[in-house]
Amino acid sequence: MPRPEVPHYNLARFDFVSIRLAVACVRTGNLTEAARECNLVLPAASRRLRDLERALGGPLFERHSRGVTPTALGRAFMKRGMAILQELDNLLIELADARLGVVRHVHVCASTAAITQFLPPLLAEYAVLRSEVQVELEEQVSQQVVATVREARADLGVFVAGPDVRGLDVRDFRTDELVLILPAGHRLAGRSALAFVDTLDEHWISLNAGAAMLQAQQQAAMAAGRPLKLRMQVRSFDAVGHMVASGLGIAALPKGAALPIVRAMKLQWRPLSDAWATRQLQVVIRPDADATVVALRDFLLPTSQSAKSGRARFK
Repeated sequence: MPRPEVPHYNLARFDFVSIRLAVACVRTGNLTEAARECNLVLPAASRRLRDLERALGGPLFERHSRGVTPTALGRAFMKRGMAILQELDNLLIELADARLGVVRHVHVCASTAAITQFLPPLLAEYAVLRSEVQVELEEQVSQQVVATVREARADLGVFVAGPDVRGLDVRDFRTDELVLILPAGHRLAGRSALAFVDTLDEHWISLNAGAAMLQAQQQAAMAAGRPLKLRMQVRSFDAVGHMVASGLGIAALPKGAALPIVRAMKLQWRPLSDAWATRQLQVVIRPDADATVVALRDFLLPTSQSAKSGRARFK
């Protein structure tokens, strides 16, 4: 069946400002708010919408005292208009990159432990060596890091070993050590080293579900046949420190991240003697990763592993 003939539209009315204004009207349901978003005075915004509707041959909105509601034409315009604006934003980013000499973006997803202890100086060095590659860093719990790479929503991930990585290319990155952080004067602070089982009478502060640290604590408590008295879960290491400083409980954090928090918040720390407190961090990419992603992965690896992979670090 032949497609219906496309009506003739006055494309002169299809400027990006008017498209952005119409999309903002659908999203906010209010012309005044949409005009403000687009840096337009209200009369100019009203005129633009009327001109756009005239060009399209029908109303995009039903006007009423509470604001505006999209018509069927308006809803169709919203869907395609958003795509047009996204392409425009992509074009502007590419033009800005071209001016700066950026030719490739690499999306890295990493756990809090990797970001707070290891990645900043490495990525700073890489930015100097490979200025044409722009690295975008996103923070996630370890399970989500692996899922994000597997689903091609990130190019490279750095996480604490534990999640299922079947079908992915995984290399060892660094190790870290979990230590116990305690409020000043806590009864356990007098011990030189502590086993996790010695802490299970205490209330605990930990990270949100999916964090490798929380999973290790829950598994260790289960192995000891004791409940983990989890009082509060938060999103960041700093928040963990603040909760401990407030006397709400004790916590475990990677040593490299814990020591600055302990100093800043006048807390105390003690080593954990459990084998699981020493953790392996890993780097993951997909097997079909392109040469730029592989080069970044190899740069992040310890020098000995980079040499074994057959790819030298950048000089």
